[in-house]
Amino acid sequence: MDAPNTATGWRKSGGELSLSDVHGSVPVRRHGPIWKRAFAFIGPGYLVAVGYMDPGNWATSLAGGSKFGYTLLTVALVSNIMAIVLQSLCARLAIASGRDLAQACRDAFPRSVAFTLWALAEIAIIATDIAEVIGTAIGLNLIFGIPLEIGVVITALDVFLILYLQKLGFRWVEAFIIALLGVIAVCFGIQIAMADPNWGEVIRGFAPTTEIVTNPEMLYLALGILGATVMPHNLYLHSGIVQTRAYGDTLPEKRQAIRFATIDSTVALMFALLINASILILAAAAFHATGRTDVAELGEAHALLNPVLGAALAPTLFGIALLCCGLNSTVTATIAGQIVMEGFLQLKFAPWLRRLITRAIAIVPAALVTVWYGEAGTAELLILTQVVLSLQLSFAVFPLVMFTADKTKMGALVAPRWLSVCAYLIAIIIALLNVKLLFDFVIG
Repeated sequence: MDAPNTATGWRKSGGELSLSDVHGSVPVRRHGPIWKRAFAFIGPGYLVAVGYMDPGNWATSLAGGSKFGYTLLTVALVSNIMAIVLQSLCARLAIASGRDLAQACRDAFPRSVAFTLWALAEIAIIATDIAEVIGTAIGLNLIFGIPLEIGVVITALDVFLILYLQKLGFRWVEAFIIALLGVIAVCFGIQIAMADPNWGEVIRGFAPTTEIVTNPEMLYLALGILGATVMPHNLYLHSGIVQTRAYGDTLPEKRQAIRFATIDSTVALMFALLINASILILAAAAFHATGRTDVAELGEAHALLNPVLGAALAPTLFGIALLCCGLNSTVTATIAGQIVMEGFLQLKFAPWLRRLITRAIAIVPAALVTVWYGEAGTAELLILTQVVLSLQLSFAVFPLVMFTADKTKMGALVAPRWLSVCAYLIAIIIALLNVKLLFDFVIG
């Protein structure tokens, strides 16, 4: 017989529900075939997977693929494995404690520490939004010729799309995201077929190499890919949206929910790896193999795909996929911003006002930076935002690992020891790589 899930190790009692307006709004079958019960949990993982293919990730993968060929594919693979472990812990934390990561930090740490973590989380979301605003605006510019400044304004309107979809039900938000992911997959599948990469070199690219650590330029791009993959806001996001499922309160029901939520995020992240790797493979096959080792600008890549691949369809597919990525990413970043602000600060507003405020916190600085830079230097800015995300990552990862390894906080649903050990190793590796990056930056 299962032991009760007694979790009493929090400094403060839990506050309001995470994403209270949609909390527990997706029903979960208690009986029937296991696949029908598992189906209710399909969705949150794909919202998380969006972070793998946001426009910032495009910039780092384009730069890495064009400059170093297939070498950095191993970074995409390792980043994906790290993400699978960490996202499984997010689901476990949420289901076991009834808290998202922001609420858990607020309830576990002194106010000064929690406020600092909130500020760092907001910086990470602003960096994410800069990448997404730029990417969406560039996508609109490439396809429709809309100026960047107007494109930025259009991206701010996604908050109304979220409000409309959530009014219909959270499943509609997930359906919208998954549909756009399908479009992205089709676009890249066709482009990869056109590029005809060297599949032997692709396979060898997934093998580890010490050159990534010893070469400062390669390490910078590798950390950018890591920051674009294991994104801080994704940890807050997953721990909130998994609670949209009405999985029940008993220990067996929570164990089943953790299992199904972990399967959902793992499958979704493996799909995201295919897209993430496809961006790098396309850059390596289309640019590195033809001697164009300096391609990093999204607009430049779009312009070069036609003459390099010899097909007018390629740049159109590139632009469509970029626009879908940007739209998807702005939706998920807005939801993550709401989780972070509500969880840390416990601010209570009407749902539409909360989303407007959280969107404004991120979109205003993102818009200012985008308008200031214009089309020039967008690649450097996009890569920089991903490195900023990587530097912020430890401040979300260490609390997550600490909470899920603590039996007084998690009760009977505490993470297995082997999983906690793996997670701590991941956290330490991320921290050490960031120290190495900062050291190279200072001396270089």
